Amino acid sequence: MTPSTILVADDDRAIRTVLSQALGRQGHEVRATGNAATLWQWVKDGLGDLVITDVVMPDENGLELVPRIKRLRPNLRIVVMSAQNTLLTAVKATERGAFEYLPKPFDLREVVSVVERALAEPGTPAEAVAGEDEEDEPLPLIGRSPAMQEIYRVLARLMGTDLTVTITGESGTGKELVARALHDYGKRRKGPFVALNMAAIPRELIESELFGHEKGAFTGANQRYAGRFEQAATGTLFLDEIGDMPLEAQTRLLRVLQEGEYTTVGGRTPLKADVRIVAATHRDLRHLVRQGLFREDLFYRLNVVPMRLPPLRERAEDIPELVRHFFARCEAEGLPRKSLDADAVNFLRSHRWPGNIRELENLIRRLSALYSQEILGLDVVRHELGGTGDHGAMAQETAPQPIGSESLSEAVERHLREYFDAHDGGLPASGLHDRIVREVERPLIELTLEATRGNQLQAAKLLGLNRNTLRKKIRELGIEVVRGIR
Repeated sequence: MTPSTILVADDDRAIRTVLSQALGRQGHEVRATGNAATLWQWVKDGLGDLVITDVVMPDENGLELVPRIKRLRPNLRIVVMSAQNTLLTAVKATERGAFEYLPKPFDLREVVSVVERALAEPGTPAEAVAGEDEEDEPLPLIGRSPAMQEIYRVLARLMGTDLTVTITGESGTGKELVARALHDYGKRRKGPFVALNMAAIPRELIESELFGHEKGAFTGANQRYAGRFEQAATGTLFLDEIGDMPLEAQTRLLRVLQEGEYTTVGGRTPLKADVRIVAATHRDLRHLVRQGLFREDLFYRLNVVPMRLPPLRERAEDIPELVRHFFARCEAEGLPRKSLDADAVNFLRSHRWPGNIRELENLIRRLSALYSQEILGLDVVRHELGGTGDHGAMAQETAPQPIGSESLSEAVERHLREYFDAHDGGLPASGLHDRIVREVERPLIELTLEATRGNQLQAAKLLGLNRNTLRKKIRELGIEVVRGIR
């Protein structure tokens, strides 16, 4: 590579020295300074092929300098460094025209690699967004661990795109928070963010929920209903637990992603699918594809940018900051101020966290509400996490609840409650009674026909229905009747 001149600005003399030595060994000329004013003068004088600048400097914020440099010299590459290590820092650096964002502490080999890429790629004018400093803005994601730094860097690169993203990770790792961050700081931020939990929607209702329906499309459809694609127009549609989507609905979704348009249930006029899709799942979609439970072509349509969220046990160094954040949130909600002593925090860092961040937040809420002392110790935390001292034990709140003794009425109520909760305070489409009745009727009639080996006369008698009524329901529900098989 042809030797180039690299301008380095950092208030830390040691970092300036290390970068100068590392880049000098690559044959580059390095000019280093500890303030923004000198860097700006060099840029104005036409010096330098690449800029490496820290965010915090004594005379000016490095992020504020980036758009000024891009306006003066649009093709000059800028690499931004920061020890603040937050999502907002990464996003602002990218928005304002930086070529790359590097969190401190950094690996010198990575710095050299970034410099080589920046100098090798042809310079193109970048759109710089010079906004007001927003350091006091609440952070959407908490954590400065290496695992989270990589998440921030990927998110920052995605903000200016409409690429489809699939977020994977265990339950409780914050997949919806990441989806919301993609929306809130992305190019569709002015549009709506609409979330749909695929696991909470009965399979008979999924198409209506996604694409909407016309008045009279089915029994009980007394008015037109705008589905989630229409509700999310110009914004983001977040499809949570996409791995639980039935195969027949997967086929319809694939067609929409391929063609960029859809029709409502009972409708004829195509509507443009003007949304960004962000999907999430705690399941292994590749494994589901191998099992034949998830369409391979849909998987590749959704998995344009895969993003894996690390479980909390892989980012234990973030736990103290998360604890402070959750205690502060509890205090803002009116609960007493609380904190943990050092032994309690160390215990939390060694816990396995099967419920991940959700489990940690629930723990902090219990501690804030149930204990009177302001500083809580190891005994209290150990007791609330199960009292066994086994860091790998499943926390009480994340243990699966037995449903074997659940009555039919209780099971229906549980599913309906999840369905209503999935609408985030809104209401589902009209005609709910008839749709739910159809949802219950199908397995009832199918199992009855199975028990009577396809004998419709016996099935009608068992159900207490007229035979003609049963036949009509079989046709309406599209039930296949096979005689002699049980």
